[in-house]
Amino acid sequence: MPTVSARVLASLARGWRESTSAPAYAALADRIRLLVLDGRIPLGTRIPAERDLAAQLGVSRTTVSAAYAELRDAGYLDSVRGSGSVARLPARAPISVENSHSGYLDFSKAALPAIPAIVQATERAAAELPAYLGDTGFDPIGIPALRAAIADRYTARGLPTEPEQIMVTIGAQHAIALLARTILGRGDSALVESPSYPHAYEALRLTGARLVPVSVTAEEGWDEQALEQAIQRSSPALGYVMPDFHNPTGRTMSAELRQRMLAIASAHGTTIIGDETMAELSIDRLDSPLPLAAYGPAVLIGSVGKTIWGGVRIGWIRAERQLIQKLVRARSAGDLGTPIVEQLIVTQLLGQYDEILEVRREQLRRGRDHLEAAIARTFPDWRMPHIDGGLTAWINLGQPISSQLTLAARNEGLLLAAGPRFGIDGAFDRFLRIPISYPAAETDRAVAALAAAWQSLSRGPLLDQDFLAEVV
Repeated sequence: MPTVSARVLASLARGWRESTSAPAYAALADRIRLLVLDGRIPLGTRIPAERDLAAQLGVSRTTVSAAYAELRDAGYLDSVRGSGSVARLPARAPISVENSHSGYLDFSKAALPAIPAIVQATERAAAELPAYLGDTGFDPIGIPALRAAIADRYTARGLPTEPEQIMVTIGAQHAIALLARTILGRGDSALVESPSYPHAYEALRLTGARLVPVSVTAEEGWDEQALEQAIQRSSPALGYVMPDFHNPTGRTMSAELRQRMLAIASAHGTTIIGDETMAELSIDRLDSPLPLAAYGPAVLIGSVGKTIWGGVRIGWIRAERQLIQKLVRARSAGDLGTPIVEQLIVTQLLGQYDEILEVRREQLRRGRDHLEAAIARTFPDWRMPHIDGGLTAWINLGQPISSQLTLAARNEGLLLAAGPRFGIDGAFDRFLRIPISYPAAETDRAVAALAAAWQSLSRGPLLDQDFLAEVV
């Protein structure tokens, strides 16, 4: 059974007392509940003994005992004989009913609705399906037509690519996990950005790798010196980066840094994985860098989940043939191939990908501009950077209140991912990631819910009362 130590839980819960005037046990219970809902304490994880956590937090055991009791009563902990307390979700937890009938507005995901063309593409794909029914249907590498279409897309973007360099996967997350368990061994180092995509952290950690973080900020982008030093000093086996419209900061890595990073990585035996799931979601970027692998040795990940629809689970890996062959051999331990029908759908749609991206560009421009105006009007002290692409805004709240605000927002019917969800060991509580991909009416509802949540925290000592009066 997985466990979280008292030291780690205390780090994840940092600031749990300062942001509320609630009794200590209730504040601690609220923070642990948020950690479970956000996935920072995975379901089925054993949490520390009351005595150990009390010693780590510097509170009485009675406080921790009361917090655990409240969590058990609410359904967020199970007491298992001989195993202590284990994290779980109650039958009616908000996180388990995030759909159009739940009443919750879900801004925890940075995604777009499906493009209308998917219906016609599905019909055409169904007409092509009989040609594939004579095979087993277990496809560990991808149908030739789709691999060729993906290779042609890279070539058109300035990176000559052959179909043999492509493996089709079940989305980008599957690609990250497959690469991680193929390249990394227990005890290896893995370079990551901080903040970054949280599910990438999880995939890398599952291999037993040690994460080596490098800072990325919305204002300055990558800490270039730290990036170079991390590779030189740690010689990580793998580096995971998102060079285009980085999630969550929205930054794009310069061509010069791409080239320098890959040269240093190559010299130290580090395989750099470039996550390009956001790469073509430009809004008004004037100069688009070439794909990362055009600047040096790199493995690329892509998908259509952010451009076509998350319900079409198709991603891919672009790598040298030798690694592709190794991935094919390793894949059967986790799955037996990518669905044929979804591959046929994407093959159809890649033929009109430029038109699809133009539609997405206009959707995202409207969403960004509307959110910028709403945040400036409602929260004048927050700092929302102007982004030129991608799906997210990394907003500086000015105070370490993100976790508490996210929890309060749930009470107002709004689901958000707190800033620490994107960091390691509880960092980034001053930040909140808000997607720009939602319609204006839903964005207005979200901002109104945030305003109500902010007001509900008005009794907390960290919040400026004059500012709250202006907001409400």
